[in-house]
Amino acid sequence: SRAVLQALEDGLKKADADPSVKAVMICGENGKFSAGADIRRFSSPERSGGALGPIVSLIESSEKPVVAAIEGVALGGGLEVALGCHYRIAHVKARMGLPEVTIGLLPGAEGTQRLPRLIGVPAALEMITTGKHIPATEALKLGLVDEIVEENTIEAAIRLANKL
Repeated sequence: SRAVLQALEDGLKKADADPSVKAVMICGENGKFSAGADIRRFSSPERSGGALGPIVSLIESSEKPVVAAIEGVALGGGLEVALGCHYRIAHVKARMGLPEVTIGLLPGAEGTQRLPRLIGVPAALEMITTGKHIPATEALKLGLVDEIVEENTIEAAIRLANKL
């Protein structure tokens, strides 16, 4: 939603400007990182503004380490947000993917560029063209996430951020 995008942008800019902030952690709520965009928004007259691509670029260009704490799902734009983060920790039961291709859309926030850089072209191409969701264990093997945990993902991400 526009509100989530604005909150991400405002939070990142505030954190980058605050010298007391040493790292940033991005998480979802209610046990889900993000299922991506609401496709009903694509045809809404209120669609203007709030593009995801610039927000993901802002995350990626942050001078402070940004850690994604992935619980539940990171799909579509949600995965693209995680791809912009410098580090990704996922709960062992999390699932990730770019399912928008199944409705005729390509990932629109540079996921088609970031994913191959992170996991290699063959694995990325399969995820991008099939819309396949992968479990956290496979994401770890591919290098999509840096760590998987069975415990509280947010606490694990905070521990990692503190180490950084």
